[in-house]
Amino acid sequence: MTLPRVAAFTDTYLPTVNGVTYTVKTWRDCWEGRGGRMDIVYPNSDYDAGAGEFPVGSLPFPFYDGFRVGLPQIPDAIQRVDVVHSHTPFGIGLGGVRLARNLDVPLVTSYHTPSAEYAEYLSVNGTIEKVIRRSATTYERAFLNRSDTVVVPSPKTARHVREQVGVSADIEVVPNGVDTDFFRPHTGDFRDRFDLPDGPIVGYTGRHGYEKQLHNIVAAVDGSDRDVTLVFGGDGPARADLEAAAVDADVDARFLGFLDREDLPEFYATLDVFAFPSPVETQGLVALEANACGTPVAGVDAGALADTITDGENGYKAPADDVAGFRTAIERTLDERDRLREHCLDRRERTSAEHAVDRLEKVYDSVLDES
Repeated sequence: MTLPRVAAFTDTYLPTVNGVTYTVKTWRDCWEGRGGRMDIVYPNSDYDAGAGEFPVGSLPFPFYDGFRVGLPQIPDAIQRVDVVHSHTPFGIGLGGVRLARNLDVPLVTSYHTPSAEYAEYLSVNGTIEKVIRRSATTYERAFLNRSDTVVVPSPKTARHVREQVGVSADIEVVPNGVDTDFFRPHTGDFRDRFDLPDGPIVGYTGRHGYEKQLHNIVAAVDGSDRDVTLVFGGDGPARADLEAAAVDADVDARFLGFLDREDLPEFYATLDVFAFPSPVETQGLVALEANACGTPVAGVDAGALADTITDGENGYKAPADDVAGFRTAIERTLDERDRLREHCLDRRERTSAEHAVDRLEKVYDSVLDES
C-alpha cells in the first residue's frame, strides 16, 4: 500500500536540540524507511538542508537565545501532498494551515508544549503573565480547532487539551516514541571522559527552563545524607541560576552543556537515576530515552509524567514541587536501581518510535478516509 505524502511544518528543527526536533526527525526517518515521503518545513538556520527539507524565512526570537520564529510561508517545491501535519500553532504552523486549505487536504496538528508555559519569558510582572497565559490558551484553542485531528503524546495531555484548552476537534494519542536502536543500554568511558567521580550519579539533560523546576533537583540532593554527584547536560535560560543554587547548597554538580547526540545513550546509561521534576511535560521524551537505556526516573506526579512513570516499575514519582517527596523518590530509585533497570528494559518495544509511527499511520489513514 502506498503511504500518504506528508508535509510537516515545525518551528524547531536541526541544528536545534530539543524533544520536538527529535520527534519530527525520528518520525520522518521511520516514515521514509517505510517507503513514504514526509517533507519538512522549518525556520531558516545554519543547518544544511537535505532532500525534502525546506527552510523558510525566520527572525530571531528576542526572549530566547538561539530560537528563531519562522514566517508562514509555503515553499514552492511543496505543491502536492496528501496530509499536512503541523507541529506548531505559530508562524510556520499558519503556513501549514494555508497549504491544507489551498489543497483541500486534511490538517493534523501535534500538541507538543502548552504555549502558556512560556508566558514568564515574555512578561515583566505577574499581571502581564496572567494576561499572556489567557491569550495563549485562547489562541491555541482557535488553532487546534481548525485541525481535522489533534495528536497528543499521552492520555494526560489529551485530558488537558480537551478540558483545560477547550478543544472540540478529534484528539488521538500517539506517543512520541524513542529510537530504541539508538537509545539502548551502553557501556563506555563517559565517566572518565567527563571526569566524573565514583559513586552514585543523579542527572538530567534537556532544556534548562524555569518552568521545569530543575532547582528542585539541587534542593532534594542538598537535603540528602547520600554522597551523590549531580550531572546536568543541556542549556537554557535557567542555567546560571541553577549553577548558583548548586554553589550555595555546596552540592557537587557538574554542568556539561549541550552534549553531542552520539553521547546521549552513554550519558543516560552512566546515571543511576534520571531526575525530572518538571510538572509541565506533554510526554517527557527524555524520561523515555533514559528508560530505553536502562536508567530509571525519579519524577513528579504531574503532567504527562504521571502516566510515563509507573511507581516501582520504571522509577518513582512525588507530588509536584514537593522537595521532600522528590528526595524520597530519588532515594527509593537509587535503592532499587538494579530491579528497576530490568523493568525499564522490558518496556523498550512499546515505547519505540516504530510503534509510535504505527499509530501515526492509522491517524493519517483515518483523516483521509473521513475527507
